[in-house]
Amino acid sequence: MKPVLALITAALFASTGLAQSPSTSSSPTVSSSPVAAVAAAQPAAAAMPPKIPLRDFFKNPVSRSYDLSPDGATLSFLQPWESRMNIFIRPTAGGEAKRLTNEKDRDIRNYAWKGNKFIVYAMDDKGDENFHLKRVDLKSGEVKDLTPFPKVRSDIIDDLADVSETDMLITLNKRNPEVFDAFRLNVATGEMKMVAQNPGKVDRWITDHAGVIRAATQTDGVNTSLLTRLDEKAPFKEVLKTNFRESVSPQFYTFDNKSIYATSNIGRDKAAVVTLDPSNGKELKKIYENPEVDVDALAYSKKRKVVTFAAFDTWKTERKFFDPQTEAMYKTLAGKLPGYEVEVVANDKAEDKFIVMASNDRSPGSRNLFDVKTGTLTKLVDVAPWLKEGELAPMKPIEYQSRDGLTIHGYLTLPLGREAKNLPVVINPHGGPWARDTWGFNPEVQFLANRGYAVLQMNFRGSTGYGRKFWEASFKQWGRSMQDDITDGVQWLIKQGIADPKRVAIYGGSYGGYATLAGVTFTPDLYAAAVDYVGVANMFTFMKTIPPYWKPFLDMFHEMVGDPEKDKAMMEAVSPVMHADKIKTPLFVAQGAHDPRVNKDESDQMVAALKKRGVEVEYMVKDNEGHGFHNEENRFDFYGAMEKFLEKYLKPAA
Repeated sequence: MKPVLALITAALFASTGLAQSPSTSSSPTVSSSPVAAVAAAQPAAAAMPPKIPLRDFFKNPVSRSYDLSPDGATLSFLQPWESRMNIFIRPTAGGEAKRLTNEKDRDIRNYAWKGNKFIVYAMDDKGDENFHLKRVDLKSGEVKDLTPFPKVRSDIIDDLADVSETDMLITLNKRNPEVFDAFRLNVATGEMKMVAQNPGKVDRWITDHAGVIRAATQTDGVNTSLLTRLDEKAPFKEVLKTNFRESVSPQFYTFDNKSIYATSNIGRDKAAVVTLDPSNGKELKKIYENPEVDVDALAYSKKRKVVTFAAFDTWKTERKFFDPQTEAMYKTLAGKLPGYEVEVVANDKAEDKFIVMASNDRSPGSRNLFDVKTGTLTKLVDVAPWLKEGELAPMKPIEYQSRDGLTIHGYLTLPLGREAKNLPVVINPHGGPWARDTWGFNPEVQFLANRGYAVLQMNFRGSTGYGRKFWEASFKQWGRSMQDDITDGVQWLIKQGIADPKRVAIYGGSYGGYATLAGVTFTPDLYAAAVDYVGVANMFTFMKTIPPYWKPFLDMFHEMVGDPEKDKAMMEAVSPVMHADKIKTPLFVAQGAHDPRVNKDESDQMVAALKKRGVEVEYMVKDNEGHGFHNEENRFDFYGAMEKFLEKYLKPAA
């Protein structure tokens, strides 16, 4: 069932590393037309664009994460204060902004309204991902830690927006670090009461429209189950059991609370939107299926109680509308914001006012307020006005064939003002690995393109969204066929004449960091430089140091990645640190000291092994970071060091 995969992707594998087999076998089949189209689509430029300051790409925005109070009277947003993103509010009608929070150690990354009187936000300590829920009282300004428990992670199940002005449902792994129980929390007083004790295998709780936990998903590490009950007093009953290879992800209950909308790939390769009978788990009706890709999610109007659209990603996000009113609004917004992709990201309870995000591949864009009654669209902010679209590079979809015949989709960004020939290239495999790259503004990609590099991002096998078969093709293929897909992308670019074969670098984070290490280990002549960002180096130690709340999924990891006992030889073969003697490519490693997903020991092992052999390696560790660098000054340090490192070995000005 998908909740397990979604949990892992959102947590550990949002940026993990993969490896490649020593075999390079045959070269990939080349499809030339996509690249020709990319080159032809490049804006004409008489000269290269100016060198944009590094900090302009990676500094905090003017403001972001806009939201509306339920009554629509107040706007909230995140804005820098003391170099950290904090919560501000102002009247929606206009007026002076007021800062609500005083966080100085780390950015606030997300928050939510609770009624019109409170805002709740999540904070961890130095990147340890043990998030506490804090609330701020808009009237008094008081900030209270609602979950003040050491080494405990909290999350919101349901904000109960239509049920209570003060209560919400949350999860805590306070009783047992490996499992999450459900609690009803009063954000005004901090009082909480357990409403569902985890029997030991539940990984997700699901509420109906009355705010009652009526369903749950659980896993034994391989098999996943859907549990349902009639009401809070009734016991849960298992109504559907599948192997983890099958994906059933409940979205929300139907508005009469009698059925469940879900995405499911049972009996099909691509996940479709269906309705399920909660009494027996059987599929009742198929709502929408796309023949090319998985359907990711379903949206609905809380006020009007209608399903509005299904969302899915082809080369960019698309929607299948079911509601004429919503479709008309999106059409209106697209007309008012030409040249941008629009997304409605928030609204008031009456659904009269909407926050609209407008962005594209060359700009993080703007945030806007749309008033349905008047039809007016008011710009709230240009997120990064210092970045000029005309100076940034288009991100174009491409595809190529892997050596064993799979179609690999991806994106190619070419530097402006340069002929698409013999360019220095940065290969940028995504984290996950069970995630995917999507079209849109990416500051890393734009920074590299501005420095003269072509950037190739590929959705290698195992990337999500392309169906079950494509995903399963990645099982136990870290460092093997998954890495071959990356290598094949490099060879494809070289064959096209776009890449200078002597000036190709690889850079990735988490799984992408693993792919970086695997690339320089198992194809040592392919890359001129490599940057490993919080990547896995040793498959055995990686498995031993995962967070406690991932331990229920170990059996699944063993099937998808490898079993340290049954697959010992294979895991040794694809662990870069165990083959450090093959590495000769200059390497830069970056690591957060408090990373709960990819332990610092992974990077320590690799750096020590290389230094022992005299291989040049730079190592950056940030003591106040976890899985990736989130503090602004650390981003500046990392990308500044990466820029100098790549410039030294790829010579982009040549």
